[in-house]
Amino acid sequence: MQIDIQHRPSYSLAIVQLAPNERIRAESGAMVSMSASVNIDTKAEGGIFKSLSRAVLGGESFFQNFYQAGPQGGEVTLAPELPGDITPIELRGETLMVQAGSYLASENGIELNAKISMKAFMSAEGLSMLEARGSGKLLVSSYGAIYERTLAAGEKYIVDTSHLVAFDATVNAVPRAAGGLKATLLSGEGLVVELTGPGRLYIQTRSPQALINWIIPQLPKPSSNS
Repeated sequence: MQIDIQHRPSYSLAIVQLAPNERIRAESGAMVSMSASVNIDTKAEGGIFKSLSRAVLGGESFFQNFYQAGPQGGEVTLAPELPGDITPIELRGETLMVQAGSYLASENGIELNAKISMKAFMSAEGLSMLEARGSGKLLVSSYGAIYERTLAAGEKYIVDTSHLVAFDATVNAVPRAAGGLKATLLSGEGLVVELTGPGRLYIQTRSPQALINWIIPQLPKPSSNS
């Protein structure tokens, strides 16, 4: 499988070249285009209960699409819902924690599970994250560009929770306030997560929550006239 990311970082498009009979799994609605020789199969991978837990807790679609090339191979292009970046991540038997909504696609060797754990709770604005483990290529998406950083063993780094896209499971995550009481209440930062290496971090340069907070005051107010 060959993956080429074009139009980065604002409107990224993943162009996936599949070898003969090769298959890729993708989020519902992620497909932009595909070769006529590619077959699509839609199913609840792992059964109803496993798919439901991924949908409710991990921000993944209940039904996933599987694209399989024919005998001559084929092409599939994928894009996320929000304008932003796509990053391919190679897993070699490792585990990656992915925030809800950032998973885009993966090879067959990657297993996806919704993980309720202290690490997931502490690093995200929710109770769970999607846990990707195994060997193969994984595509994650962001709102805005993706900034990748590798932490050395024992190195600490602080990230706003709404900007965290994914991180290696080897990274320890601890929630904390952005500063003292005044900074927490007035700085607009609120809760952050302190991450301790070793491992990789993937951070998005824009916050979907900040976008929502900007849009809501712009919406027309209901008329007071009855």
